[in-house]
Amino acid sequence: MTEGNFVDYVKIHVTSGKGGKGSVHLHREKFITKGGPDGGDGGRGGHVIIRGNPNLWTLLPLKFKRHLKAEHGGAGSKGRSSGADGKDIYIDVPLGTVVKDSETTETLFEITEAGQEEIVAEGGMGGRGNWHFKSSTNQTPRYAQPGVDGQERDITIELKVLADVGLVGFPNAGKSTLLSVITAAKPKIADYEFTTLKPNLGIVAYRDYKTFVMADIPGIIEGAAEGKGLGHYFLRHIERNSLLLFLVPADAKDIVKEYEILLDELRRYNPEMLDKDRLVAISKCDMLDDELKAEMKAELDKDLKAPYIFISSVAQMGLTELKDTLWKMLNA
Repeated sequence: MTEGNFVDYVKIHVTSGKGGKGSVHLHREKFITKGGPDGGDGGRGGHVIIRGNPNLWTLLPLKFKRHLKAEHGGAGSKGRSSGADGKDIYIDVPLGTVVKDSETTETLFEITEAGQEEIVAEGGMGGRGNWHFKSSTNQTPRYAQPGVDGQERDITIELKVLADVGLVGFPNAGKSTLLSVITAAKPKIADYEFTTLKPNLGIVAYRDYKTFVMADIPGIIEGAAEGKGLGHYFLRHIERNSLLLFLVPADAKDIVKEYEILLDELRRYNPEMLDKDRLVAISKCDMLDDELKAEMKAELDKDLKAPYIFISSVAQMGLTELKDTLWKMLNA
């Protein structure tokens, strides 16, 4: 999927259908000139329903459909016949989608399962026909209820990528390169910061035809939790990942400090993120000789409070060990 086709945030206006009006009808037949009331009820207005679709990866289909309206209910008729219910509208979204009320920013629900359906705007109830209102003192009521109006609201739909492993790191740490080497994904790769502006997903092929999904999250910068840069857009995608793989380049000034800054950004955005399993990958290690690597290892053993591994995507070093470690952690 190209970067331009990955849409993870849309605002749309939804309107459910109005209920049909009840019928005011008096029964008339040959030889029955003054039958009683027999007006039927109006049909329910159509709902607007959000539905989880596991075959979707993006909100692109909604990008150009900003107004969605369900059908109105049909009016009641004679012989106590009810009007037809309005046709419901289904909005298919990928799994991992959060739906919010645009005005209050309140989270209405989350779609996490295939086929999950949630009503975002209820159709109006149909009006009752005049036969409901007959009584001993009013045997021929000549009124019925109108249908109830449908709901109208603005909603915000956000996608939080669902993946087994999320790649976390500063811009230009080598996340896209790693994804391109161990999966069939083809993310944009260049030697400048913020090359990746949208998450990229790839399927990692493991032993015995087993697979797991890895997501390349756009680079985090210090202050992202406060919304600096595109912090909130990037950080929300990490919430859905089972395991976090922190990527820190071997030529970083201070590997432990970089890791702690990344960890602190996650903590400030959502403390629950720290409950996820974590692994640190020291990337670009083909630049290190054995002596320098041993020296760095001694420092990391002492100061880095997380399991770590040395890798090089370009030189294909440590990638088998990385996949083995990730698989064990995912299936622990």
